Amino acid sequence: MMAKKVSELAQLTNAIIVGDGDMEIRRVASLDSADAGDIAYVDDAKFFEAARKSRASCIIVRTDSELDLPCELQVKNPKLAFALIAEVLHPPKRRPPEIHSSVVIADSANIALEVFVGAFVSIGENSEIGSGTQIRAGAQIGDDVTIGNDCVIHPNVFIENGVTIGDRVIIHAGVVIGSDGFGYVRGDMGYHKFPQIGSVIIEDDIEIGANTTIDRGALGRTRIGKGTKLDNMVHVGHNCDIGERVVIAAQTGISGSVTIEDDCVIGGQVGFGDHIHVQSGAVIGSKAGILPGKIVRPGVWWGIPIQPLDKYKRLNAHLSRVPHLREEVRELKKKIAQLEALLENHDG
Repeated sequence: MMAKKVSELAQLTNAIIVGDGDMEIRRVASLDSADAGDIAYVDDAKFFEAARKSRASCIIVRTDSELDLPCELQVKNPKLAFALIAEVLHPPKRRPPEIHSSVVIADSANIALEVFVGAFVSIGENSEIGSGTQIRAGAQIGDDVTIGNDCVIHPNVFIENGVTIGDRVIIHAGVVIGSDGFGYVRGDMGYHKFPQIGSVIIEDDIEIGANTTIDRGALGRTRIGKGTKLDNMVHVGHNCDIGERVVIAAQTGISGSVTIEDDCVIGGQVGFGDHIHVQSGAVIGSKAGILPGKIVRPGVWWGIPIQPLDKYKRLNAHLSRVPHLREEVRELKKKIAQLEALLENHDG
């Protein structure tokens, strides 16, 4: 565990120090679990009382919070500052360079110095592994694969032939990159496989969650842009082009030839039809459904099929009144029947 002075953490986060800048901080913690030597954060007024009671040595607060705690780091965005400090105090485990005796590496593969390769890893023909990369137990790297510097390939990852991966990429356990896309052509006797001979390009600073699958392009490429983060169990179909700094939550399924531009946010369990174009800055809520070929413009979208959030909320409000409306209709039907009976008796 790495200790840092409050003054050093202030410099890292461009914070204003209130209190003792020489105090040492060893780890990050929540407000209620923190103890001496810990740093926590608060960015919501409803947690101010918890911050006052916290045993943390230092607390990160907004510049306008006026909490007046014994030791504060005042910043514009406490949560971001907390994350940056956590990266320093709790760096990811780095394994020393080693190639395990059980590894199978093709003679034509090029493995840089300072690489860790764990037990039962396989690396195929003409593949290249960059310096500082860690390939953990059971990972399988195909032929003609390029993996950049300082990547972490977790256990049982499968990277198929011809995939290119940039620098500082983290790929969690069970991910499959470069498997064939779901492409078939109907003939007289059933379905025939459409060629799946393209590639996958994973750019720099990407994190891919456990058991996610990214299909290779059919004839072209599937691309994931710089800084994008994919959660667990996301499926990216063939020939998709996902831009930079996109965030996609778990269990989202993206059909083939979908384009998602930069800086989009996709909730969990969203379903994409094929050939959809999501424009930069769009936010799509969880469990939304998007019909094939649709253009999704900037803004917040929700529902099946998706619609602007304000419209979705109005429709939801109307739907919540349906049971009450049904009772009103029943009462009206009874009254109408009674009136009709009275009219018949009067006419008789």
